[in-house]
Amino acid sequence: MSQAVRDLEPKALWNHFADLNAVPRPSKHEERVIAFAKAFGEGLGLLTEVDHAGNVIIRKPGTKGKENAPTVALQSHLDMVHQKNNDTDFDFATEGIRMQVDGDWVKAEGTTLGADNGIGVASIMALLASTDIPHPPLEALLTIDEETGMTGAFELKGGLLHAKYLLNLDTEDDDELTIGCAGGVDVTASGSYVTEPAPADHVGHRLTVRGLNGGHSGMDINKGLGNANKLMNRLLMAGEEHGVRVASIDGGGLRNAIPRESVATVVVPSDKAKAFGSAIGELSGILKQEYGT
Repeated sequence: MSQAVRDLEPKALWNHFADLNAVPRPSKHEERVIAFAKAFGEGLGLLTEVDHAGNVIIRKPGTKGKENAPTVALQSHLDMVHQKNNDTDFDFATEGIRMQVDGDWVKAEGTTLGADNGIGVASIMALLASTDIPHPPLEALLTIDEETGMTGAFELKGGLLHAKYLLNLDTEDDDELTIGCAGGVDVTASGSYVTEPAPADHVGHRLTVRGLNGGHSGMDINKGLGNANKLMNRLLMAGEEHGVRVASIDGGGLRNAIPRESVATVVVPSDKAKAFGSAIGELSGILKQEYGT
């Protein structure tokens, strides 16, 4: 991990984020990060518990003069969206995120960064560890599996929290309070088809869409970042008049992440292969102009 990340200011925040990102924490596999968060709270001498779902709750008394102020709960989720580029050798189940500083940005090498919601968790950790920040009694609620079902939030039992106020730190904008959220829907479509061997007079091609920015399907969907699956469909449609036949298509991996890569294997008649290649090349140029930034 780049030392440059740990040298960023405020150091407390970035060092906690670096510590957190060193722990594997893909959704549905949060065992290690749960243990990490529990050990963090206990290491500070704070009352710490893990509920039946795996949510971690850490309580910190108010500072001098604020002991009897209304308790505030600070909530973030421990899991992260786990996606990587096809050419990146990385195992989210066993490896920490490889971070680097690139100009004004902190980035990951070939994978998602985990700032959603790792920066929120790191902010809470910094406040819990602080000795010079006045605050009321705090309850840190670190939930699991937000990205693939909000299991932790749904399984949270009444009575565990005593706070009068709860602030969710899963946001992108500084110095703003947001009331609302992004929605989503799952669609499962099924159909039947018959497979057959590729005709002898056909040649195979592999089409690949890559290099897109991806993004969160809720917060980034309006930014025109490009969906690799949709772009692949445009390429396939461009090949219809040349007799293209699809052998396989695969793109995306998570329901809440905009697909950044898509791969299709197709066959086309040998006598139309040149025209097919020209059509794909022409459309590829158009797509690069549309999404080149």
